[in-house]
Amino acid sequence: MASGPGDAPRSPWSPFPRRENWVERRRNKIAEEIARNRRGEYTVPTWVLALALGLILAAWAMLIVLS
Repeated sequence: MASGPGDAPRSPWSPFPRRENWVERRRNKIAEEIARNRRGEYTVPTWVLALALGLILAAWAMLIVLS
């Protein structure tokens, strides 16, 4: 049976795949995010959009109040 790049190695005494530890999961998650960004699937986080909207509204309100 051939194993692919995403397959976890199996223990010789267990039929179940070895569970990835925290560092391996984190490394894979970061690598997948970098691959998505290189394909152009990057999206702006919601908190950044909310912050930008808040700043625009605050500037508009200050413009009205101070004029």
